[in-house]
Amino acid sequence: MKLGYLILLLVTLEFICTVPAANAKSLSLETSRNRRQSSDTQTCTTPRDGRDGLTGPQGLAGMPGTPGTPGRDGQPGTKGENGQEGPTGAQGPSGLNGGGVTYIRWGKTTCSNIPGTQTVYDGYTVGTEHRHSGGGANVICLPKVPQYHAEASTDNPGKAELYGAEYQIWGNQQYLREHHDHNAPCAVCEVSTRSKHLMIPALYDCPDGWIEEYDGWLVAEGTHHVNHKGRITYTCLDKNPDVIPGLYADTNGVLFYHVEATCNGLPCQAYDNRKELSCVVCTK
Repeated sequence: MKLGYLILLLVTLEFICTVPAANAKSLSLETSRNRRQSSDTQTCTTPRDGRDGLTGPQGLAGMPGTPGTPGRDGQPGTKGENGQEGPTGAQGPSGLNGGGVTYIRWGKTTCSNIPGTQTVYDGYTVGTEHRHSGGGANVICLPKVPQYHAEASTDNPGKAELYGAEYQIWGNQQYLREHHDHNAPCAVCEVSTRSKHLMIPALYDCPDGWIEEYDGWLVAEGTHHVNHKGRITYTCLDKNPDVIPGLYADTNGVLFYHVEATCNGLPCQAYDNRKELSCVVCTK
């Protein structure tokens, strides 16, 4: 309350000292009373500064200022050291089968016991009789139980005939001697995890990166008889072949002879013309 009176007094004094003094310059006052009053008011034109007032209460907070512009990106930090290698994760599921290959294992009734290889079926090794000029040039694996179409007839004089394949073991060779004139079985094999198949003559080991399915003997139709007119593809017979029980007979249908190299166009230093050639079946 006192502060308010003090402020009002100061304002009143300043008003009295300034306004009458200004009016005294323009008015002609003759009375002594007026002169004294004019003189008194003119002496107030230079008031003294008062003492500092008391600190007022804190004002209200101002409005927030506008956001400043974003600062520039800092320099990239130095590259940290590599962390330790984490543990090996669990093995994922097997992928879809994207390929596969089939082959025939000649002389056996089952396929190799190798992961990814399984037997499709087993049967009889057959082909064209060795003296016939016609027929197929290859041997095939005939299933044990055939399926005939309903339209198949029993009267067809024009035909190509199939004969069972027999082992022919001649001379002083003792290995497989007991297989002579026995018929050869076969097994059709599927490899689901590999897509390439290769039969290599004159080797019993596969090249690096290939998996051996089986190794054996290279066989074909004999060439020592002039009446052997048949032609069959060179075939890789399993090294330890089986026989078909109950079919032993010297019928001389398809004949499997060992294959030997000659010195005619081949280096005899490497190829012995007295030894039976090997073979191997590989997949990849």
